[in-house]
Order: sequence, then structure tokens, then C-alpha cells
Amino acid sequence: MISLLSRLRVPNFLIFASLFAATVVSINPPAVAQLPGLAHGPVDLVVVYKGDRLLHLKSKGRIVRSFDIALGAEPVGHKLVEGDNRTPEGVYTLDWRNANSQFHRSMHISYPHEDDEEAAQRRGVSPGGLVMIHGLPNGRKASDMNHPVNDWTNGCVAVTNAEMDEIWSLVEDGTTIIIFP
Repeated sequence: MISLLSRLRVPNFLIFASLFAATVVSINPPAVAQLPGLAHGPVDLVVVYKGDRLLHLKSKGRIVRSFDIALGAEPVGHKLVEGDNRTPEGVYTLDWRNANSQFHRSMHISYPHEDDEEAAQRRGVSPGGLVMIHGLPNGRKASDMNHPVNDWTNGCVAVTNAEMDEIWSLVEDGTTIIIFP
């Protein structure tokens, strides 16, 4: 399977994500109910399904929390260039956080990684950066943004402020995030 995907010029990170997803789905079907707490341990994986506008927090393969999300104004496809309003797809890390951002808290997604930078360099463009999971703009309500119905970010993953507080408390820096189309 890897050989076939490589011949189709699928980026390595998407090959890994596809194989990882197949493994996770076989162990943990999507219909798993949310757990009332973190009885299975700390959150060890964040999974975003862009097409379904869902973010799952997982612990040992089980969904412990799920959130409806808003994405960038151009949600279809992998982020290719700075300013394209797309949310990247692939395997990244939540590598640092900002308690005082222009949005209610933010956690940085490690985009761009080496493959993203090389692809952008071949096209002669900047890949962009500062892709985050964050709450609402400071001083704004979900209804102001028509959240989560409207994709209103510049390529980030957005949740409500209360949901961001929960994610902030449950997800440590260094946690893997996988973003699927």
C-alpha cells in the first residue's frame, strides 16, 4: 500500500496519517461514545476531521471529548501558501500555547513541517504559519461569528471559549494532532 501511495506522489505525512487512521479505526470505531471523564488517562492524541467539522480528544484510542469546530474560510484541501485560508492536513504537534492571544487562548499547530516548507519552496511561495486551535476573537460571542456554522478563521481550528478552556486544561504541549480532510 505504501508503495502504491508513494507512486501516486502522496506526501509521506499523508501516507502515515492514512495508515495510522486505519489502525485507529480498526481499534476504535467512530461510533465510540464520549467518556464522562478521563478515566483512561491523559489526552494523548487530538484528531480533526475537517469535512465533518469535528475535533476529538483521545486517550489510549478512546474519544474522551468531541467538539464542533469552524475552520478557515477555504476549508477544502491542504494549506499550500500563506494567506490561502486553508487548514493544513497531516500529522503535526501542538507545540506551544499563548494565553494572551487575540483569540481566547491559542495552541500552536507545528505547521509548516519540512514537507510543507519544501513544497512551498518549489512553488516559490511562503507556506505560512501560526496555525492554531483557538477560541473566539476577544470580546466576541459565538453568535457574532455564526460559530460553528460559518468557517471564519484564516486557517485555524476554532472552538468556543468554554471549549477552548477545556482543551487547554486537558491537552499538554507536545501532543500529536492529526488533521484529516
